[in-house]
Amino acid sequence: MTTATLAPAPAPVREEDPRIGLSANLRHIGALTRRNLMRIKEDPESMFDAVLMPIVFTVLFVYVFGGAMFAGDQDKYKQFMIPGLLGQTGMTLALAVGTGLNSDFQTGVMDRFRTLPIGRASVLLAKIAAETLRALLSSAILLTFAFLLGFELKTGVPELLAAVGLSLVFGMSIVWISMLLGMSLKSAQAVQGVSMLVLMPMQFGSSIFAPTDTMPGWLQAFTKVNPLSQLADASRSLLNGEGPVAHPVMIVLIWSAAATAIFAPLAVARFRKRV
Repeated sequence: MTTATLAPAPAPVREEDPRIGLSANLRHIGALTRRNLMRIKEDPESMFDAVLMPIVFTVLFVYVFGGAMFAGDQDKYKQFMIPGLLGQTGMTLALAVGTGLNSDFQTGVMDRFRTLPIGRASVLLAKIAAETLRALLSSAILLTFAFLLGFELKTGVPELLAAVGLSLVFGMSIVWISMLLGMSLKSAQAVQGVSMLVLMPMQFGSSIFAPTDTMPGWLQAFTKVNPLSQLADASRSLLNGEGPVAHPVMIVLIWSAAATAIFAPLAVARFRKRV
């Protein structure tokens, strides 16, 4: 007699229920957001970038480059650089989301989600919600440290909140691009490498850390179309009360809306295909 060897049956895959309503999706987003936050609690080292990066960037640029900028006037450089740094905080954190999402696929977390009757988009929206909270914390740390160093808010609290909100809006639009990269590339290392190739030229090819009038013409042309330059200029206008506000704010909002409109459907479609 021979004994037949039976292969274990694969885990059942639950198809997404098209009848899932808005209230159910909101519950799913809330539950998954709590899960993401609990993972941060279990792995506090994952918050090092949000907590330490604003402090490290501020110290390095104020005390390394501040003496060489604006005829050595570090106080003037603080007023120039810190609003720009606030603007790019959301984007810097957003690009790390794709690495984490890629790791979730590699470690089998998404296989678990496949078996649950949840809206597929809720998984991605929960990541955006958790990342928004991380960006808020990072912005709060940056501003607190900046005020300790002598940064002056020359407008008021509403303008300060508007600058933080504008940074969050732009950063969360970049999250969709990051998540699409995380689901399209094969490894977390590849996602991280591509993200840095995107981040570095946008950061340093902008008006965040230095005025653009001394840059060569071709680089000035790039900085003019770089949304981080517009975001930095908008933040300076809101916090320092100098220069136009409406135009750079409008440009940033248009960039954010366009990025979300293009990459959010692509990211959701890619997620549905992978799970």
